[in-house]
Amino acid sequence: MSRKRKELPTLEGIEITGVAAEGNSIARIDGMATFIPFGAPGDVVTLKLTRKKKSYAEGRIERIEKPSPIRVEPRCSHFTVCGGCRWQHLPYDFQLQCKQEQVTDALERIAKVELPPVSPILGSESIWEYRNKMEYTFSNRRWLTRQQLESGEEFTDRDGAGFHISGAFDKVLDIERCHLQDDLGNRLRLMVKKFAIDNGLSFYDLRENHGLLRTLMIRIASTGETMAVVVFGQDDQQAISATLDAVRREFPELTSLMYVVNLKVNDTIADQDVILHSGKPYIEEEMEGLRFRVGPKSFYQTNSRQAYELYKVARDFAGLKGDELVYDLYTGTGTIANFVSRRARKVIGIEYVADAIEDAKVNSQVNGISNTEFFAGDMKDVLTDDFIAIHGRPDVMIVDPPRAGMHGDVVQVILNARPRRIVYVSCNPATQARDLALLDSAYRVDAVQPVDMFPHTQHVENVVRLTLRDQPSEEL
Repeated sequence: MSRKRKELPTLEGIEITGVAAEGNSIARIDGMATFIPFGAPGDVVTLKLTRKKKSYAEGRIERIEKPSPIRVEPRCSHFTVCGGCRWQHLPYDFQLQCKQEQVTDALERIAKVELPPVSPILGSESIWEYRNKMEYTFSNRRWLTRQQLESGEEFTDRDGAGFHISGAFDKVLDIERCHLQDDLGNRLRLMVKKFAIDNGLSFYDLRENHGLLRTLMIRIASTGETMAVVVFGQDDQQAISATLDAVRREFPELTSLMYVVNLKVNDTIADQDVILHSGKPYIEEEMEGLRFRVGPKSFYQTNSRQAYELYKVARDFAGLKGDELVYDLYTGTGTIANFVSRRARKVIGIEYVADAIEDAKVNSQVNGISNTEFFAGDMKDVLTDDFIAIHGRPDVMIVDPPRAGMHGDVVQVILNARPRRIVYVSCNPATQARDLALLDSAYRVDAVQPVDMFPHTQHVENVVRLTLRDQPSEEL
């Protein structure tokens, strides 16, 4: 017989003292760090402990006894239930301060290398409706909040369209309005949901893996072009056509309307055929007169305007004079490669996703760029000493790896290649710091620039410039 878990206490008068990892806040209870979501430094709260370990505890706020003087009113009605924007209750200037400290702490604590002063973070001009891409899930198991469950009301209609609940793969929070994308996204999602309910179309069952409506991806480019991709879990062409025709009638402004029939267990469409219903099979973004085609499977930074600021930092850090060979590692659809190509002799881009490389080639072609070359494959398999011997030793390397950072083999090849300068763009300062420590034997860090791409979240991008130790340091 299993032992009954001991009930953890509810504590009053707990003061939240700071911001911690994963967007949580922190309090000290009898000297133990206690991590609490949705708190603000200065809050005094009644706290329900939910987990207690030897070195830390976790809890949730039951009641705010005294709100922090910095606390602001969250804009979203789904705040605290939807885990997407965990810092809506914090003023934006304080969010930026926390992200600046996050970058500095990671570099100092993990990298343990000599660092220049970290430049002030570049904040986002738009802090609402800044995302160019949103993905919603349809589910017949709509998440019920604690308040709904405690109300005693019986909920027979469980169809919903929104975001996955963290820790509950089969539950989806039904979203009325999301403030992260232009309101077109909300109107389109709600229209598809209503059409399905009115016409008896089934919402996907994430446990049993069946149902018609599965996911909806909406892209809204800074150029005004728009894309919708509806993913269906059944190959019911009559229902599919009826749904898409209704979307086209309701939203004639969509420049690209596509669909996927995904019969697999997982939601990814990377290996699925995307079928064009109407419009173009892509939308276009624009930077400094360059046009970038973005398809349904393309990666593009989700904050278009702030991506421009990020890429300008990367280009400035590269310090190109016009005669350099540049390697752009993890190039994606070649956005950075094409963006810097005007100031380089040649740019070589490498990316794991073959479809992205095809997009990169098209983006060069449509912009009349002839000094780029792109290669697809796993970075550690493509970027080898032999590859560099064939294609040339780079003068500058720009690297923008995924959150996990760079593979050790890739770091070693970079060290062997000894480019004069490395520009390291990262969405995870912790793994970036780890890689900087590996590069420290040959490179010094001489510039650090954080960039905020995701207001109201704890995520931050960081750009670091590294220079060969036997090269003179350069001023920005």
